[in-house]
Amino acid sequence: MRFDEAYSGKVFIMSREDGEAADAVIYGMPMDWTVSFRPGSRFGPNRIREASIGLEEYSPYLDKHMEEVNYFDAGDIPLPFGNPQRSIDMIEEYIGKLLEKGKFPLGLGGEHLVTWPVLKAMYRKYPDLAVIHIDAHADLREEYEGEPLSHSTPIRKTCELIGPENVYSFGIRSGMREEFQYARESGMYMAKYDVAEPLKEMLPRLKGRPVYVTIDIDVLDPAFAPGTGTAEAGGISSKELLEAIHLIANADIQLIGGDLVEVAPAYDPTEQTAIAASKFVREMLLGWVK
Repeated sequence: MRFDEAYSGKVFIMSREDGEAADAVIYGMPMDWTVSFRPGSRFGPNRIREASIGLEEYSPYLDKHMEEVNYFDAGDIPLPFGNPQRSIDMIEEYIGKLLEKGKFPLGLGGEHLVTWPVLKAMYRKYPDLAVIHIDAHADLREEYEGEPLSHSTPIRKTCELIGPENVYSFGIRSGMREEFQYARESGMYMAKYDVAEPLKEMLPRLKGRPVYVTIDIDVLDPAFAPGTGTAEAGGISSKELLEAIHLIANADIQLIGGDLVEVAPAYDPTEQTAIAASKFVREMLLGWVK
């Protein structure tokens, strides 16, 4: 599997033609095999790419143009339909190759379980890894109806891999009682409901550390992002998520990669979810790729 050959004809705007020379690689993880409510996030990556056509190439927030970032859109990893374990293995292998080449990986999901194999590959290279998790849901279950491979389990798996004290969750407003109890007792950090203000407090504690950031689009209130599998009322605005992305961009940390997951286009005929996601990806590229 090569990252310098796109798997589909749709690419994020201003993707370069040379994957080998790129500093960052956008890649899609079109998987929704374990979702517990509404499927369809496997179509998210390409809809985000299509929505990017409507973006300006200049960010007034960061005073940067997309010409200033050398990135390549590799298209979607060809994951085997309905096979979670094989899909996870393929994602982990792919990220390992990107890291060997020194690329900054920026993933598009897909359900949130796709973040788990990415973090396994990251942890092999960065044993002092810290994870920023921005989401409506805790994702701290050990299993869902007996299945440990679920989009409700990736953060619990991450805590068990890298240590809960190295996991920082923001915007959380949904989960089982046991998940919130685990967060309190394990030593992980969890900010309920809000994102930007607690980020301002916590980012200085991560100074100099390698940090991976995973964003679930459902951290937004459904008024801003109805196109997701498990929408949850009471979320943040698009403006607050942009602020969080910029806070991370300006923090004194070693940002090593990120992803944006759970865009499910079928539930949003207005396309506002994909449009918002494409803008977040633009700001992540401009602000996070050094």
